[in-house]
Amino acid sequence: MILGESRLRHSLTPALEHHGGHIGYVIRPSQRRKGYGTLILALTLEKARALGIQRVRITCDTDNTGSVRIIEKNGGILSAQVISERSGKLISQYWIDL
Repeated sequence: MILGESRLRHSLTPALEHHGGHIGYVIRPSQRRKGYGTLILALTLEKARALGIQRVRITCDTDNTGSVRIIEKNGGILSAQVISERSGKLISQYWIDL
């Protein structure tokens, strides 16, 4: 069974810096709240560090409290909250220094 997945982008376009960031991840709904999101983000940050990326942008919907906790547990520092050009929802933008 696949528990989740992550995607690591080596560089950012202006659109990805606004919404999407370097890393995207998802955990199967039935496996959420078990620590897998925190783990998958930590492992993806290790990969980013190994690739020489020094600072990672991560975004999430502001009302997604699970993702907010995962990002903050992994050292995410909130830099801004903006309206997504894609969804029209309020999103939180974070930086993580590696």
